[in-house]
Amino acid sequence: MLFKRKIIKTAAALLSAAFIGLFGTAGYYSAQLPDVITADADSEIKIAGFPELSCVSCTDDVIPAAGSCAGTEQVTFSLFGVIPVKNVEVNKAEAPVFAAGGRPFGIKLLMEGVMVTGLGDVEDEKGTLICPAGEAGISKGDIIRSADGNALTSNDQLQEIIASSEGKDIELSVDRDGSIFSVSLQPVRSRRSGTWKGGMWVRDSIAGIGTMTFFDKNSGSFVGLGHPICDSDTGGIVPVHSGEAVPVDITEVRRGARGIPGELRGKFLAESSFGVLDRNRTSGIYGRLSENALAEFSEGSEEFKMAYRQEVTVGPAEIYTTIAGETPEKYSAEIVSVDYGSVGTSKNMVIRITDERLIKAVGGIVQGMSGSPIIQNGKLVGALTHVFVADPAQGYGIFAETMAQDLG
Repeated sequence: MLFKRKIIKTAAALLSAAFIGLFGTAGYYSAQLPDVITADADSEIKIAGFPELSCVSCTDDVIPAAGSCAGTEQVTFSLFGVIPVKNVEVNKAEAPVFAAGGRPFGIKLLMEGVMVTGLGDVEDEKGTLICPAGEAGISKGDIIRSADGNALTSNDQLQEIIASSEGKDIELSVDRDGSIFSVSLQPVRSRRSGTWKGGMWVRDSIAGIGTMTFFDKNSGSFVGLGHPICDSDTGGIVPVHSGEAVPVDITEVRRGARGIPGELRGKFLAESSFGVLDRNRTSGIYGRLSENALAEFSEGSEEFKMAYRQEVTVGPAEIYTTIAGETPEKYSAEIVSVDYGSVGTSKNMVIRITDERLIKAVGGIVQGMSGSPIIQNGKLVGALTHVFVADPAQGYGIFAETMAQDLG
């Protein structure tokens, strides 16, 4: 009898541990799943990376067929069809089709306003060191939108207003992290130059090289980079007043190594721009191709249906990128991990380069390859965004779905 009791207690303890483990696993999956997903109207609703999760119920009392909850607004995912994990809102929409990029392009941006990149003291006529901008409450990273009611588009324009102020207060409209406020700047006459100074350095434009991710053959809209363009001094996202995408020829590669990020280098070609750039978002730089560029790029380009985030999974993939000239090539890669619940970030997945050609040539991933499209299972799943400095064969990627939401 005592032996039987011990067996029963042991079995009960094991069963209890199993249930605790299952519910702990369910909690983990709940944290990993997004609150909202979008799916094709005629496709199964499932998370590719979590095959043990299944869609078991629909809020409108429609019985799901073969795991599909077509026509519903909310579904419940469960672990092994038994333990409820999370209710997820589902939006049904046909996945768009885009032409893959991989083509490098030069980026020329004029800012909306001017960005303060630093402050400095001015020695006035009495020999006193004063920083007028600091006294006015201006900080590094602020964006000055206007001066005395005049919208600013260049550094020269602001300097001219300061130089001609005769020391009178200048009313500045300042944007700090989206909050707009006004300050009064009182310029100081420099003892050295005899001119009026504001005690700040500002930037009105930025240039660089990136990679186009995809474009819409119908509208000509395109997106690249997969992350925002930020000012190198302040780290702030550059506000775009206007911009151009220009042809670029990759002429040199600085190979990446552990602790040393590599870089694509090239020259802007003297030809006219192939499109305008009009939006700088956390998910990339957006614009529209000219008619001639759209016709040229469309010819022979490969089109792919976009994958929604839940369709991306760990496993083999390809990237399209250019490390010489202007023509992209395909290289083998592997998606190492996927963070389905991440939103508002360009770090949705980790990808490793497996193609020895690319590793030998550049070390894996280098700066300038940001925006290189990632293809998996015949679908456009995302784009490269960052390189791991400690391991240049690996980096982050963003979901194509996230980039497409801002395409317009």
